[in-house]
Amino acid sequence: MAMSRAVPNLAFRRLRGQHSPAEFAAAVRRAAREIGEQVACDARYIGRVEAGEIRCPNYAYERVFLHMFPGLSLSDLGFSARETVRGRRQAVPAGAAPPAAITTRNDEESDVLRRAFMTSGSATLAAASLGLGGPAVAIPSPRGTHRIGEAEVRAVEDAVRRIRLLDDRHGADGLYKVAAQPLRTAYALLDTGTMTRRSTEDRLHAGAGELSLSVGWLAHDSGRHEDARSHYAEALATARVAGNAALEAHAFCNTSFLARDTGRYREAVRAAQAGLRAAQPLDSARLLSLLSLREAGGWAGLGDRSACEQALGRAHQHFDRGPAEGDPEWMSFFGEPEREALEAGCWSALGEWGRAARHAHRAVVLQNPHFARNLALYRAHLAKDLAHAGRRDEAAAEARRVADSLDGIASARIRDLLSETGRVLAGTY
Repeated sequence: MAMSRAVPNLAFRRLRGQHSPAEFAAAVRRAAREIGEQVACDARYIGRVEAGEIRCPNYAYERVFLHMFPGLSLSDLGFSARETVRGRRQAVPAGAAPPAAITTRNDEESDVLRRAFMTSGSATLAAASLGLGGPAVAIPSPRGTHRIGEAEVRAVEDAVRRIRLLDDRHGADGLYKVAAQPLRTAYALLDTGTMTRRSTEDRLHAGAGELSLSVGWLAHDSGRHEDARSHYAEALATARVAGNAALEAHAFCNTSFLARDTGRYREAVRAAQAGLRAAQPLDSARLLSLLSLREAGGWAGLGDRSACEQALGRAHQHFDRGPAEGDPEWMSFFGEPEREALEAGCWSALGEWGRAARHAHRAVVLQNPHFARNLALYRAHLAKDLAHAGRRDEAAAEARRVADSLDGIASARIRDLLSETGRVLAGTY
């Protein structure tokens, strides 16, 4: 079927005013940071919007644009309206009746779901599909020796951001397998590429390591724990080879979380402490706070209340120092809601269900609805804690809220928490 011709978005072009596309893209990125979003906006993206190639922005860009232009709607910005078609969010022209099925390749959301890498330069990069349930478009990895430059490195970094964005919206179950292709390609670039400069090599190591952690997290959240362990170990090895303290701290942070989730509590403590040592030279009190919470979770699993409370105290001290320029990009999820949720996990591990429920409730209240998967996760934790605390009606009501919010979200951790809540309520736990 022939594609309809793109219609230039003149409304959006007028909003850009006298700014160049690059200047306007920088303003978009600044606005995104103001609301805790991450978008890889550049002049090319602005050009595609203005040319009408992007008829409807993905949800991250939508939030940013509406933040930048309060009082305006998507239609006011020159975009198409959203309609629900067969349970999926699709872009259709404003005022038009939705057909029985819509397939569009101009919708930016489809673009995000479809591409993790772009083909650029002399190296062929992976254009793996990140579509939920969609087929992967496998492009061969680089063969022989290729010169690796800015385009290849930016493609790897962009893949990391896209995976994290999709995970925030949908959870990991539908993403893990398709995300493996860009990871293989990133390491193939490291193995076969000739770097144009040392800084390029350092960025590619960092990008490949972060991509390994992102794919490992998808495995972790979807219950593939051995796969997650392997990906985290690969990222740690990459960090050690490159001498990258920030990547090393991130790898130990994820390793500690996985160890706690799989009942290896002594390992959780040691990994968190190793992460704290790696993070000391970095200018990020928030990273130290998160690693201290990881340590506290390990101590709670071991039943050591005193050590847990000490680690929680350090976590609060670091957190209260506030954000800093040195905070890693991947930590955008870590604010007060996540801190409350992790502390709730400590008290539940120590069997203090009422106290755990209070912290879990604060996590739910404080969480931005934009982070759909995490909000569902916090509610699932709250339901479990309420059930164990004997507050059956409240637990059942909260579990129903979780179930009602799971459209488009797939997470093994959430399912496990709901199953535990059900068993507690049924008296079979």
